[in-house]
Amino acid sequence: MNDLEILKEKFKQTSEKNKLSLVTELIKKGEDGYQFLREFLFNNKHQAAPITGKIYQLLKQSNNPEDQKFINLYFPQGIVKLTSERNIDYKDLQQLLINQKYQEADILTRVKLCEIAGEKAIQRKWVYFTEVDKFPKEDLQLIDLLWQVYSEGKFGYKIQRQMWLSLGKDYGQLWEKLKWKTANKWTKYPQEFIWDLTAPTGHLPLSNQLRGVRVMDALLSHPAWN
Repeated sequence: MNDLEILKEKFKQTSEKNKLSLVTELIKKGEDGYQFLREFLFNNKHQAAPITGKIYQLLKQSNNPEDQKFINLYFPQGIVKLTSERNIDYKDLQQLLINQKYQEADILTRVKLCEIAGEKAIQRKWVYFTEVDKFPKEDLQLIDLLWQVYSEGKFGYKIQRQMWLSLGKDYGQLWEKLKWKTANKWTKYPQEFIWDLTAPTGHLPLSNQLRGVRVMDALLSHPAWN
């Protein structure tokens, strides 16, 4: 069994978290590695998850004509099926996240939350916590899924919620853990935030914590996560 075959077997048998680190090793094997990843993505085309998201991103970035043909044929818009109870278009958000343009995606996420909330929120450009309670589960879950899938599982509301619960719902500790605040000093927007995958887990998407914790509390307490 050669190195590539050993790597393939290891990939098949390991956890999703370990698969993420093996993807880079597989593409170093050249066309045979890419072929294996194309087959894996095709066989898991209905599974929108961090591993399929990472493979999709790498294939999309590839200069290999085979990869481009495969992407255009099977996944022209991305791997997450976009559905919305409020008929909101999330195609532009998916594309920004595919391309790891996290700062632009963060801004657009806030725009989409306003669209979910309705005309008054669109005009004022932020949402009230009482509006969050009325958000459809489907839309909130979709936004979270997009962030998770295209960030190797590092970003999203569900990740932030898990951290919040693990800290006993202590927002002071959460801001520190998310690196939204350090030693009682708020992180300056946008220059002090980290807009790539070197950021701490849960760092994105942002919520305007300077307005208080109520919007964040409403997002993290939403029935979408139950």
